[in-house]
Amino acid sequence: MPVDFEEYSPDHGRVELTEETNARTLLSFLVEHRGVGFTPAELHEQTDVPRGSINPTLARLERGGLVRHKGDYWAAADDDRLAAASAAILGLQTAHETHSDDWYARNPNWTENLDDRSEDEE
Repeated sequence: MPVDFEEYSPDHGRVELTEETNARTLLSFLVEHRGVGFTPAELHEQTDVPRGSINPTLARLERGGLVRHKGDYWAAADDDRLAAASAAILGLQTAHETHSDDWYARNPNWTENLDDRSEDEE
């Protein structure tokens, strides 16, 4: 299906914040140090996110309204989207801690045994 090339965004403005992503690592660090600005080099040193990934990740977080910057210094944003992102991260951590040893966690390929019902919907 053709799309308006100028308006198209493959991620629809979403930032992937699942565990072990650079975005989650940087955002979590900045939230823990609210009100403090860090340079990309300092963020690299503090988080071990690869140096070449820092600026693109910060740019995605900024587009999502989750971080802000003044000059070379970056900090967590002060708005409701950050609170929502923080709540989502906490929810993911809690779900992982609560269910990390359940049947589904011990059987990561469980979906392979499900019947394909996609043709039944028509």
